[in-house]
Amino acid sequence: MDMRIALVPGDGIGPDIVSEAVRVLDRVASRFGHTVSYKEIDAGGISIDKYGIPLTEDAFESAKQADAVLLGAVGGPKWDTLPGAKRPEKALLGLRSGLGLFCNFRPAVIYPELSAASPLKDQIIGKGVDLLVVRELTGGIYFGERGRSDDGEEAYDTMRYSKAEITRIARKAFEAAMIRKKRVTLVDKANVLESSRLWRETVSELAPSYPEVTLDFMYVDNASMQLVRNPLHFDVLLTENMFGDILSDEASMITGSIGMLSSASLREDSYGMYEPIHGSAPDIAGKDVANPIATILSTASMLRYSFSLEKEATAIEDAVKSALADGVRTRDIAIEGEKTVGTKECGREIEERI
Repeated sequence: MDMRIALVPGDGIGPDIVSEAVRVLDRVASRFGHTVSYKEIDAGGISIDKYGIPLTEDAFESAKQADAVLLGAVGGPKWDTLPGAKRPEKALLGLRSGLGLFCNFRPAVIYPELSAASPLKDQIIGKGVDLLVVRELTGGIYFGERGRSDDGEEAYDTMRYSKAEITRIARKAFEAAMIRKKRVTLVDKANVLESSRLWRETVSELAPSYPEVTLDFMYVDNASMQLVRNPLHFDVLLTENMFGDILSDEASMITGSIGMLSSASLREDSYGMYEPIHGSAPDIAGKDVANPIATILSTASMLRYSFSLEKEATAIEDAVKSALADGVRTRDIAIEGEKTVGTKECGREIEERI
C-alpha cells in the first residue's frame, strides 16, 4: 500500500516529535511492505511568520489531497497577542472544519509500568484505566457566533448544535463502544443548557439501535470529579466540543502524562488527522527532552482508522509497550531516580522494537 501523508510539524516541539513518529512509521512501512510519501505543510505560528496567516489555501489543499494528516502542535506565547481570528489555533480549527473532521477519538490508557507516574492511588487505578473520549469537533461554542459589543464591555460566544450533528457523532461513539466494553456515558449540562437537552433527546432516540450498549448520563461537573474518583466507571465518554477538550486533558493526567495520549480526528470516510493532545511546549523545543510517544501512538491510530492496517497499528503499540517495560522513560514519565532518555533516543528505542 502507498500511503500519502501530509505532515504538519507546526510550532514548538512539533518538529521534534513528528520526526520521531516518521521514523517509526517508516520502519513499520518497511517491515510490512508498504510505501509512505510525505508532503510537509506549514500551519500555525510558523505559517503566520512566513505568510501572515495561520493556514494558507495552498497548505489546506495539500492536506486535502493527502490520505491522512499527521500533526505535531501549533501555537505558543509568541503569538498570544494576536486577535482571535489570526491566532495559530485557527489553523487547527480550519483544518478540522474544512476537512469535515467532526469526530475526535481521544483514548486514555494507563500502562502498568507508568502507574507510579499517575497522581491517583494504586487502589483506584490498580485494575487499569482504559477509556475513550469521543468529542464532537466541528460544532458547539468553538464554532458558534461570537463577538463583542460596540463599546467592548461585553463579549459573547454561542453554543449551537443540530440533531444531525449530534446523531452522527453519537453513532461513532456507539460503534466504538461495540468493540470495547459496550458502555456509553453522555456527558453534558442538561440541567442548565438547552443544547445539552437536545443532546440527551437525540442520543436517547438513537440508543435503541444499539441494544447491546448501555447508555447513561452524567453532568460535566460530576464527570470531571468521577474521572479522578472512579475512572474505571467509564468506557466511552460522548460529549460536545468544549467539554471533550477539557475532559480529555484531565483524563491524560490520570495516565501519568499528557505526553502519552494520541488523538484521531475523523470524518465519515477513512480520512483522518492524527495528533498528540498536548500543546507546543516552546520552552523545551529543540532541547531533545519532549516525549514523542503520543505522536508515535497517533501513527498507530492512523494506520488503523485511515488505512485499515490493524497488524501494523498493533506493531507500533506493542513496540511502545515493550519500550516502557524495558524502562525507556522521557523525563515527564519518569519518577525520581529513574534514568531518562531524550526525544530522539525514545524514538529509536521504539523503532528498534518494531
